[in-house]
Amino acid sequence: MTEAWRPEDDEPRGVSGPVRVRVPAKINLHLGVGPLRQDGYHELNTVYHAISIHDELTARRGDTLTLTMAGEGTGELALDESNLVIRAARALARSTGVPPHARLHLRKQIPLAGGLAGGSADAAAALVACDALWGTGLSRDELAEIAAGLGSDVPFLIHGGTALGTGRGEAVSPVLARPTVWHWVVAVAEGGLSTPVAYRELDRLRAARAAGPPLGSTDTLLAALRQPDPGVLAAALGNDLQDAALALRPSLAATLKAGEAAGALAGIVSGSGPTCVFLATGAADAEGIAAELDALDVCREARTAHGPVAGARIG
Repeated sequence: MTEAWRPEDDEPRGVSGPVRVRVPAKINLHLGVGPLRQDGYHELNTVYHAISIHDELTARRGDTLTLTMAGEGTGELALDESNLVIRAARALARSTGVPPHARLHLRKQIPLAGGLAGGSADAAAALVACDALWGTGLSRDELAEIAAGLGSDVPFLIHGGTALGTGRGEAVSPVLARPTVWHWVVAVAEGGLSTPVAYRELDRLRAARAAGPPLGSTDTLLAALRQPDPGVLAAALGNDLQDAALALRPSLAATLKAGEAAGALAGIVSGSGPTCVFLATGAADAEGIAAELDALDVCREARTAHGPVAGARIG
């Protein structure tokens, strides 16, 4: 870690601000959920993929640590010490010895509790923004180490792209794949789903033998990413939490059916849901599928996106 900031330094580190960071949403191309561990987490074997729906965090100098926001979730998302943005800034300050002083403003487009890791994305943005604002000078890998203590998805969103996640998801390794742009339709549902509730429901379904067989290895998905054909990738997509999401939100079955009927190559629930994502053959097809889903009123909103994209970045 870098040398701690000292009050007697002639000049404060960092920049005068503002620092703006854009951070993407994530989807899971493969989400294999293993048994419950003694620490309360499930063992995961997942392939993360960052897509072009972004939140933006702006950090400015301040005398205290504050957070304001606009966009998705305004009035619903707590802006106090429980917020991952505040927790991330404090974790960076503790790790580097700087005063946790910043005025942070979040502009959200990623839905709350949607299975797209919006909260984790915002934590990653806070780490990158405050690192620049305070001049702590940490590498991406050092920021990812701090991120791992905040949530399973946060380290991936420091890096972005496409990556393999193991452990509880926090151990992230880049995936070697063709430089292919994949086109997605993101069907945003009304309301959210709690990730812990979804995992508990999966445990219940498995105990009752009412869930499908576990996905297991990521080998098929990783091989598909090395092919240029989106049909090959479509056949390899999978999510062990989908059974739980459908049990908790049965209406998602109609959304998945409608997307595939509209021409999607495949559709899956994203993460713990309730967002559904559909793989399209290209950008024009994605636009058509999104328009069809909007017309059928099977989701709150259908958006197009592409991936992979970079993780939290200044600019």
